[in-house]
Amino acid sequence: MAPQQDPIERFLSQAGEASKVILEVAQKGGFIHVFSHLDADGIAAAGVMGKALARLDAKFRIRITQQLDEKIIDEIIGDKPQLVILTDFGSGYLDMLQQKLPSSKVLVLDHHQVNGTISNPNFVQVNPHVFGIDGASNVSGSGIAYFVAKAASQANVDLAPIALVGALGDMQDKYDQRSMQSLNEIIVNDGVAAGLLKVEKDLTFFGRETRAIHKTLATTTNPFIPGLSGEEDKALVFLSNLNIPIKQGEKWRALRDLTDEERKRLCSALADHLLSKGLHLAVENLIGYVYTLTKEEPNTALRDGREFAVLLNSTGRMDRPSLGIAICMGDRKAALEESNKILEDYRKNINKYLGWVNEKPERLRELQNIYVINGESFINEKIIGTVSSIIVSSLANNEKPLIAFANVEKEQAAKFSARTTEAAIRKGVNLGEVMHLASDTYGGKGGGHNIAAGAQVPIDKVELFVKSVDELIGKQLRGEKLAGNDNA
Repeated sequence: MAPQQDPIERFLSQAGEASKVILEVAQKGGFIHVFSHLDADGIAAAGVMGKALARLDAKFRIRITQQLDEKIIDEIIGDKPQLVILTDFGSGYLDMLQQKLPSSKVLVLDHHQVNGTISNPNFVQVNPHVFGIDGASNVSGSGIAYFVAKAASQANVDLAPIALVGALGDMQDKYDQRSMQSLNEIIVNDGVAAGLLKVEKDLTFFGRETRAIHKTLATTTNPFIPGLSGEEDKALVFLSNLNIPIKQGEKWRALRDLTDEERKRLCSALADHLLSKGLHLAVENLIGYVYTLTKEEPNTALRDGREFAVLLNSTGRMDRPSLGIAICMGDRKAALEESNKILEDYRKNINKYLGWVNEKPERLRELQNIYVINGESFINEKIIGTVSSIIVSSLANNEKPLIAFANVEKEQAAKFSARTTEAAIRKGVNLGEVMHLASDTYGGKGGGHNIAAGAQVPIDKVELFVKSVDELIGKQLRGEKLAGNDNA
């Protein structure tokens, strides 16, 4: 009896099967329609797939959308593509897709929890959950697109940095000192071996390539540094006391510009400062792995993997996803220049929305098992996920998930974003399961990961949906199995 393949080998074998489908359609000159999600990972996935298809001289179109819905299905039926590729979503809609597109050839390259089963031979799914690999932490949608692209041609190994950026956008750097594991580690190793990535330990503050050092200290929230976070003038004094110059000539210095000796001095002083405030755990979050894209220009948002991810996310959330895809496919001129402007607007919007939530205490409600934010029609439904991701880390009870929503008036629907913490996951919370079941009950669609999920439901069902989510989370926290979700 032949030894059984391990999960990673089985996953890679399935990626190889998907690549064969792409090669066959491309070689015959068939039209390929790619659909992907609008977050950083979805845009990176679309960029990886777009570059791989371009190298095959394939006829293709890419469309970025917030979710799969009837309009997308109608578009597929109308276009009659020879192949449909869904990246970073699709596994939550298998039954609907097979019912609506019975004669279409479809590839589902997704890392979210699976709902339904595939019975149509025209459908091929590459999803880590099928092989017992955690899609919330071990590979992202862009990573799956990368493995399929790599199976199609070894030349696509140069797309490893883009796949890594997608994983960072989905915050999959959640292992020891913000490292990657499993399939993500293979992607990192591919990038390092190709000379495209440099991985080192450093201060993990956001903005290490592009922000002045004092601004980096003042804007950090992970870890939150009392007396420095939010206090730009005090950050300046802190650096001055350490004899760390903040300028080199007329140019502001970023973290990347520090000498090794200056970096050690800053790390030591920050650790002492945090310990003096009794924040021992925060000290552990100071240092971690940073991922530098070595072929990108220094002092740009593309040089640091985490900054690159935020740039991509901003293009999707601000309705300019084509810019993000163009950057992933190699454009470093007009698309990058325009994206930097979009990023500034995106940051302003986030600050505006956070200020709005904090303005009135009743905008953040605490129920028995969850927190709820009603973004009304004020918060853009495409940015509600970013807002909830930021707020969930500052909640008083970190074992209670946060459910935030915004109204989409023209569709008479509410868009929900659910986020939680590792502490809640350890207690048995699975948001993907809850959002799928609750939305299904009230005529909507939902799903995702255990730690992050989403849903869309009719506006007149919002309160019933919220009540259902609260009850289902309560059941999970009590260790009860949720009925009607055998496929999740």
